[in-house]
Amino acid sequence: MFGIGKNIIEGALNTTGDLAGSVIGAGGNIADRVTSLGGKKIKGKVILMRSNVLDFTEFHSSVLDSFTELLGGGVSLQLISATHASNDSRGKLGSKAFLERWITSLPPLFAGESVFQVNFTWEDDFGFPGAFFIKNGHTSEFLLKSLTLEDVPGFGTVHFDCNSWVYPSGRYKKDRIFFANKTYLPSETPNPLRKYREEELSTLRGDGTGERKEWDRIYDYDIYNDLSEPGKDARPILGGSQYPYPRRGRTGRPRSRKDSKYETRLSLVLGLTIYVPRDENFGHLKLSDFLGFALKSLASTIQPELVNLINLTPGEFDKFQDVHDLYEGGFPVPVDVFRNLTKGFTPPMFQELLRTESDQRFLKFSRPRVVKEDKNAWQTDEEFAREMLAGVNPVMIRRLEEFPPVSKLDPELYGDQNSKIKEEDIKFGLEGLSVEEALNEKRLFILDHHDALMPFLRKINGTSTKTYATRTILLLKADGTLKPLVIELSLPHPQGDQFGAVSKQYFPAEEGVQKSIWQLAKAYVVVNDAGYHQLISHWLNTHAVQEPFVIATHRHLSVVHPIHKLLVPHYKDTMFINAFARQVLVNGDGLLESTHFQAKYTMELSSYIYKDWNFVEQALPVDLIKRGVAVQDASSPHGLRLLIEDYPFAVDGLEIWSIIKTWVANYCSLYYKDDEAIRNDVELQSWWKEAREKGHADKKNEAWWPKMQSINDLVESCTIIIWISSALHAAVNFGQYPYGGYVPNRPTISRRLMPEVGSSEYKELESKPEKAFLRTINSQLQTLLGVSLIEILSRHASDEVYLGQRASIEWTSDKAALDAFENFGKQVFEVENRIMERNRDVSLKNRSGPVNMPYTLLLPSSTEGLTGRGIPNSISI
Repeated sequence: MFGIGKNIIEGALNTTGDLAGSVIGAGGNIADRVTSLGGKKIKGKVILMRSNVLDFTEFHSSVLDSFTELLGGGVSLQLISATHASNDSRGKLGSKAFLERWITSLPPLFAGESVFQVNFTWEDDFGFPGAFFIKNGHTSEFLLKSLTLEDVPGFGTVHFDCNSWVYPSGRYKKDRIFFANKTYLPSETPNPLRKYREEELSTLRGDGTGERKEWDRIYDYDIYNDLSEPGKDARPILGGSQYPYPRRGRTGRPRSRKDSKYETRLSLVLGLTIYVPRDENFGHLKLSDFLGFALKSLASTIQPELVNLINLTPGEFDKFQDVHDLYEGGFPVPVDVFRNLTKGFTPPMFQELLRTESDQRFLKFSRPRVVKEDKNAWQTDEEFAREMLAGVNPVMIRRLEEFPPVSKLDPELYGDQNSKIKEEDIKFGLEGLSVEEALNEKRLFILDHHDALMPFLRKINGTSTKTYATRTILLLKADGTLKPLVIELSLPHPQGDQFGAVSKQYFPAEEGVQKSIWQLAKAYVVVNDAGYHQLISHWLNTHAVQEPFVIATHRHLSVVHPIHKLLVPHYKDTMFINAFARQVLVNGDGLLESTHFQAKYTMELSSYIYKDWNFVEQALPVDLIKRGVAVQDASSPHGLRLLIEDYPFAVDGLEIWSIIKTWVANYCSLYYKDDEAIRNDVELQSWWKEAREKGHADKKNEAWWPKMQSINDLVESCTIIIWISSALHAAVNFGQYPYGGYVPNRPTISRRLMPEVGSSEYKELESKPEKAFLRTINSQLQTLLGVSLIEILSRHASDEVYLGQRASIEWTSDKAALDAFENFGKQVFEVENRIMERNRDVSLKNRSGPVNMPYTLLLPSSTEGLTGRGIPNSISI
């Protein structure tokens, strides 16, 4: 706000004289006070941002008042010595200093920031200023970005990287403390700072009681008891029960009067006010990009009005061109309905969310890349298979090691769930090989959603969903592409689960009704895959499993701890987007249930899958070996040989994984000289113990957890955390709209089963195959909601920080760490160039495929918006 109001303020100063002499605060005239104190002074520069930087409604009346209230005695700072202690062994305190002058000659780095001068009285025996207290004596909070001290005797420039909201001092039990950007293991912390370090961590842990308020800085754990209100159709509580789950951030909201096991939910109007520590909330730029507001509007305003609209004008897509019209002309709406729909939106939000050009059409979407070059290529078998390697869910395909495929479901509960595919069903496509030969040559692969879905399928098909559990077997061809051989669609036995599955096989066809049946079979596979992708690959395996590590890090690793400095950029916005997701996305009747086939069993199913989650297997090399798509080979890059050489996600991902691990290893080696240093680090041990035993409490007894007894344990664990937050999330998130924005390519719902011969649906399939296809997948309403949602989720914000970058260049004062990070940034740039080179190699057919859509999801850099590329440091949308 101050950058915008600079001219107003300067005009006021011209009429009132020198700023320091004209502004009177609670402490009296600043110039007089500085003179009376005497002694040597050292200058400081404070960068901060006001809380109402985006509040333009009261801008003209409040800009000068808001500016002047920061001056005078309202904001005080007090340096703390890291080398000289007082009688209680805490660092010696300097005299209080106050914000004095708005430095207009130094432009802020970002809009809304302001730079102030502060003068500290300096005593010769003070030593190194290792921390400072700050007190906010005003009525509103501000974001303290940094303090930089100049010409500190014996130390030169000393920088404090703060990036934290400071509320009025009455909101805190203890004054806020910030540490210089030095890095210390707990045992190496200067004695005068040790108690301050320990007390700050104690403050962040809290006492586990009470409802959290926005100014609280407390990180704590809770179960998922906030997904719905209790009652007949309540969603189960996840975590600490028969439904294992990672823990989420505790809000302490009151329990429901109907059932005290459930936490009360906020209304949609209050959705953006759900508690997370304020420093974990979206920054103002991200909010101004409407990523958060758009989701809220989609849930609270757009969705109900769309329901009313579809009810008023019942309709379906009859042909694929109807879906293309969403990108070419928008969705037609009667004028009166349109005005109701858009009532109350501000112009920027209106333009961003609705992208309207007239009073008759809205929700005009940009054309998804999958149909940008060719409207029909998505229908080919080659593209269907390619997206298992280079699509938005490239983490599921595995090598077939036993034929026919065998189920791991308990036969006492589910009967015979083994596949009924026979060798004669697929031998026509094996290029002259027998099944045994194809298995031995490692050329058979499978996309298998059968076991994950079958235990829930009877319940899911009791909703409006009608779908199957699917298996797809594919052959690796000589040219490196995959060819689907057979799709098996399975249903629970009508007489009961114990009687096994009822399965039917479908085969590729190129003409007649059999071609249409094959297209439908592929659609059922993609419905399975899209639902599993959004719920498991995306939500559970990135968002949900990371939150416990975010919480544990802040509770047990001090801001001066090297591992805190390493990991915290990879946590930005994660707690907030997860809290917001519980409010509008993964909650009962939320957007995910409304737009995906699992319906009200969505989160219960994710709990079922979490039972098999293994932290160690999130490492990309371990995952690839487990799925049988790679084997260990010391002579190959990264020590692995891919069995599908042209596997874009794996090829690019291994390069990213490798440079992350190298960076982590180089960084950790600066602070830990041997394994004993790992074992003796009390903060590190507390962090890892709590992440396992509280954050992932339902998995705490698993033998696979790293023991955190060696440097190798630390490097591998931190690499996994960074990989999940950055590259893995990017791979499964930012391609959602490019691939799924055209719903026929990635339907998320099926509404009817495969038509039986002789039925009216079968006749429709014969005569109007596109209409029959579109009647089977997402309805018009589900399409509009789903496409709106994934378009928001696929966007980059303008303040995104990408892999190899830092929000602050002064995140540490350790030159060796800065040099190592600079080298990491160079490696990221080199990997990006190599990815682009591979995308230009026409011999690598899986890189672009029939749709001519190069695989760019693991290109590290991006601009803002809908780009289909870019690896942000953190899970921030």
